Amino acid sequence: MKSRIAAHLSAACLAALVCGAAAQAQEKTFDLKISHWVPPSHPLQKALEDWGASVEKESGGTIHYKVYPSQQLGKAFDHYDMARDGIADLTYINPGYQPGRFPIIAAGELPFLMSNAKGGTVALDEWYRKYAAQEMKDVKFCLAFVHDPGALHSVDKKITVPADIKGMKIRPAQGTIAEFVRLLGGTNVQAAAPEVRDVLARHVADAVTFPWGSIVLFGIDKVTKYHMEMPFYTTTFALVFNKAKYNEMDAKQKKAIDDHCNSEWALKVAGPWADFEHNGIAKIKAEAGHDVYTISPEQVAEWRKAAAPLEAKWAEGAKKAGIDPAKAIADLRADLKKENAAY
Repeated sequence: MKSRIAAHLSAACLAALVCGAAAQAQEKTFDLKISHWVPPSHPLQKALEDWGASVEKESGGTIHYKVYPSQQLGKAFDHYDMARDGIADLTYINPGYQPGRFPIIAAGELPFLMSNAKGGTVALDEWYRKYAAQEMKDVKFCLAFVHDPGALHSVDKKITVPADIKGMKIRPAQGTIAEFVRLLGGTNVQAAAPEVRDVLARHVADAVTFPWGSIVLFGIDKVTKYHMEMPFYTTTFALVFNKAKYNEMDAKQKKAIDDHCNSEWALKVAGPWADFEHNGIAKIKAEAGHDVYTISPEQVAEWRKAAAPLEAKWAEGAKKAGIDPAKAIADLRADLKKENAAY
């Protein structure tokens, strides 16, 4: 009798341990570190907070988050490697900060390609998903997006035609624009966005390629006077996730992440920022002492002709990366046209 009772007790204890262990495994929680390098007043801050809050809700409260702005966890240039190495769990990256490292997504950097950020974001995200696992294999790719088209902003000299770049020191937004500056006889000055005002104020650079709202946000309007009003270029961005952290999650938690790594969320992240940047044009026009000037159709034709070698250069890098560049760029242009974002 005693042996039967002991056996029942042992079985009950074992079952409790198993159930307890299972429950504990199911209840494992995660604290995500979300890192970016722009100020907390930037629209990206709220977009990432909304992303984290929505993930937390879908995960049933088992995934928590904290957003770290302003390079708190590391320099802007390092954010891809920070996600790879687990310094942060989700990071905001500018692939063009490391020219040549991500040659496929660099197609989105080509000037005179996109007319607006919202349609451009959806098109780029859908297009790049075919290549992301190949090009960003160290991380889990989440989503891609662009800012509203930026332009040239200069300190002392109006820039109207490509020949004006010769001899100038330009801070480029990304690798393709850096190559354009080189082709036109200018010199590139590398600086992350938070450092741009300083390099212009110290005359280390004469001009910068930058989106409009961020000119005001970063105080660059205090050190520039001339602003070209033309959708000159866009910059590609991505959110990337630490693979090890993702692989530790259970199926429900992984689904919560996956459901927030798609083209719908790419637009949610990019949309408020697109409006913010576009509204910057009117803000700068309203400031005293600024010359916001338009470019004639003939001048636009000069810029397009001067930029033609950039696509051939991109194609070389894309081919080395193992893709068919002609098909890839044709597909991207078709996606942009479908989203009413082709320039």
